[in-house]
Amino acid sequence: MIKKSLEITPGIEPLYGTHDENLRLLEDKLHVTIDLRSDAIHVTGEPDSIARVEQVFTDFDTLRKSGVNLHNGELNGMLKLVVADPAITLKSLVDTGKQRSAGVKRMVQPRSPNQRKYVESIEQCDMTFGLGPAGTGKTYLAVAMAVSALMAKKVSRIILVRPAVEAGERLGFLPGSLQEKVDPYLRPLYDALYDLLDPVKVDKMLESNVIEVAPLAFMRGRTLNDAFIIMDEAQNTTMEQMKMFVTRLGANSKAVITGDLTQTDLPNPKKSGLLEALHVLDGVEGIRFCHFEDVDVVRHHLVQRIVRAYDSYGKAQQQLPLALNDTVPDATLPAPIQSIPKTQ
Repeated sequence: MIKKSLEITPGIEPLYGTHDENLRLLEDKLHVTIDLRSDAIHVTGEPDSIARVEQVFTDFDTLRKSGVNLHNGELNGMLKLVVADPAITLKSLVDTGKQRSAGVKRMVQPRSPNQRKYVESIEQCDMTFGLGPAGTGKTYLAVAMAVSALMAKKVSRIILVRPAVEAGERLGFLPGSLQEKVDPYLRPLYDALYDLLDPVKVDKMLESNVIEVAPLAFMRGRTLNDAFIIMDEAQNTTMEQMKMFVTRLGANSKAVITGDLTQTDLPNPKKSGLLEALHVLDGVEGIRFCHFEDVDVVRHHLVQRIVRAYDSYGKAQQQLPLALNDTVPDATLPAPIQSIPKTQ
């Protein structure tokens, strides 16, 4: 164990995070002690760990001076990647993010080790499945990678697909044009697009079909060439629909399929096409499955706790001795309320 003093440079304070949460993260994961003083930062720990902390401070200062300002949520996520892998530095993450984000308003940057694996799988594989709870960035990162590929001219179009389970795929019964019927089901995908690109540019791409949105039912019989295809909410596909979709892939195309098996809206969740694909396609070359957990939730910090609460509740329900359809003995039911006679 050694102690080293790091000089505090003007403007370095945002690195500390809200209530010094980023410093606490470095302490916990790198097993060091960080003591803030008025003129310096004293770091105590093993030499290798201290060197990694110093590298974080140096990289942050270099990036800040070059005009790169990282907001706290983004910075905290990047620091989680840095402390998880000695080969990763803050600067290398920003450099890679810039390369992915050419022509995009926001830097495409994973914020957890699982998100990093997901992004790398999308880059390396022709078909990637992203599975996990809400708020883990499955859909947003998929759209971001699609936009990045389109801007880099790696593909000529983006195709966004979602099963319209609530309408039973019978969209003809809904009022309006096809676009108006499909829009409510694809709103999360639109939100990601407008967050990544200028709204005027998105509207023009939608008009010219450079970006195409369609219900899953309209994919049958098509071969999708030179395209980046995303199917969202895949847990709501039937087995037949999933097989139909994964066989649409054409030349120079890439597909990302996202879903959460705990939020299946099908009448029989065991018939989910996503659940079947997990078993059928496991081990197929060119396909990769990426699993997310509650620790990957990047929305409001409360969402992570909500996901954990539901997981715990679900596990507890599975251990109950009575099935949901079992009748409860009359003795356990509250006695009926007796009517109270009116006073004269």
